[in-house]
Order: sequence, then C-alpha cells, then structure tokens
Amino acid sequence: MTIPLRTGMTLVSYDGSIGQILEDAELAETLGYDDVWFGDVGAPDALTLAAVVADRTSRVRIGTAVTPVFTRTPAVLAATSSTLQQLSGGRFLLGLGSSSEKMVKSWHGLSFDHPLSRVRETTDLVRLLLQGEKSDFTGQTLSSHGYRQAAAEQPVPIYLAALRPRMLRLAAQIGDGVVFNFFPRSALPKILGYVHEGALEGGKSPDEVEVVCRFQVAVTDQVEEHVNYLRFFLAPYFAQTVYNRFLAWCGFEEMAAQIAEGWANKDRESTMAALTDELIHDIAVIGDKAYCQGRIREYAEMGIHTHIISCP
Repeated sequence: MTIPLRTGMTLVSYDGSIGQILEDAELAETLGYDDVWFGDVGAPDALTLAAVVADRTSRVRIGTAVTPVFTRTPAVLAATSSTLQQLSGGRFLLGLGSSSEKMVKSWHGLSFDHPLSRVRETTDLVRLLLQGEKSDFTGQTLSSHGYRQAAAEQPVPIYLAALRPRMLRLAAQIGDGVVFNFFPRSALPKILGYVHEGALEGGKSPDEVEVVCRFQVAVTDQVEEHVNYLRFFLAPYFAQTVYNRFLAWCGFEEMAAQIAEGWANKDRESTMAALTDELIHDIAVIGDKAYCQGRIREYAEMGIHTHIISCP
C-alpha cells in the first residue's frame, strides 16, 4: 500500500473571526491543497466550523489536529463525527490527542489522569459507537452503558497525536494515522522508529500508517524577524510539561531544563534564550519560497505523508 503525499492548510483565526477561516478554506481548495485542518483548543469552535467548511467545499479532506479526548465525551465525539461525515460526503477525519495539563486542568478544570489509557479507551469506544453498537464499556478512565446511534454511513478515520514512545506506538497500533507537531527535524528518525514498532505491534505494515505533521512555515526574506517571532510563539508550548519532556526526549535536555526553570521563575529572557536560532530552524520552516518547498520535500523523503502548512 502506497500512501499518497498530501499538502494541507491549517485554518485558524487569531482574532476570533470565522469569515477569514471560511475564505481560507475555499482558497485552499481553489489552490489545489488536498486537506484543510483545524486545531481544537477553544473559540471559534473547530467542529462547528468543520460543518460549515464541509458545505463550502467539495473536494478537500477536513481534519482535526487534534481534538482533546478529555474535553468531549466519546458519545459526543461519535455523534459529531458521524454528522460531519455525512455533511462532507465522507471527507471528515477525526484527530484525537491527550492535549496538555494546561488546557485540560487549567482551562477546563478536569483531571489529566492516565492520558495514554484515555486516548486508547476513547478511540475504542468512539469506533464502537460509529459502528452502531450499543455501549457496554467500563475502562480505567471511561465508562458508557446503553448509548447507541445509527452506524456511520461511511467509516470515520481516527488519527492520534503522539510525542513520546508509548503514545507513538499506541497511535500507530490502533490509529489510522499519527499526527506530529513541534518536533525537531533531527529527532524525526527516532520518532518514526517508534511508529514503525507500533504498526507492527498492531499487525500492520508500517506503510499502512499515514504520518501527518503540522509545520510552522514562514515564507519570507526577513528570516531573523520570523525566527524571533517563532521563538516567542513556541516558548509557552515548550514550557508546558508534556512538550518540555518531549523536547528533552528529542535530545535537547539542557534547553528543556532552562526553559522549564526560566518559565517557573517568570524569567522570560532566560526562557527565550534557551530556544536558540538553530533549534528554531530545526523545528520550523523559515526562508524564501524555494527553501520552504525544498524543506517540505525533504520531510516527505524522510517519511511524512501529509504536510499541514501553518503560518502563525
């Protein structure tokens, strides 16, 4: 099985306006993009907008990267996914992930316990419900009994976000694809190694698992300015526990420790200094058009199938 290479666009609004998102979705389809993708972190609501985008487009695949498993129940996810699959004519893809303590605990006031189990159980239960089965499920983190909905007319692919070994293996083992974000390029072979392990553990060929990544891209001749902006943009992410541990696991232990210490002490200068120019270039794609296109092609040669372009 050969998974085709795809290019997607991130649909995002920094001022809360949905008009620009809808214009960008239509533009992406006109320009020949294969996919449009939403983050799912707050307003404007990603899954509501996905329904409108499904109506405004006819060809592009529509995905979430990713919907947190803690903030919507499996019954809600199954009902929404089935609806979106009908509205889009089979173009919807549900991306799920554990998200972060910041979002789950601080924003929603929910516990962030056993994220690996929560992802596994949510995936299993959503798939069961999408097949029209009545729920009778008791797990470590979830339970559901007696809920049933009509089977989805077309299957809903479920992709899972992952950072470190256990989640990477799980995502490839039970997911239809895996989703990466904010990884240093130098760590990609290591990351893909665990994806291949997980696929084999799930009885699949590694070639059957679609690998998706969101890239922070700036097509510009003002490279230094955009490196500095990405440093500002990425610092809060890598200060969060889940991404800080990921950065350390990728081989940047000293930088991760400096970021964590600087953030805890509210020392923004120290935090930002840990994100060196070299590291920013390892994570993001910043340069002129030819450079950015070439860098994305290199990622394709390294094993990434779907490239979601995000321009912060």
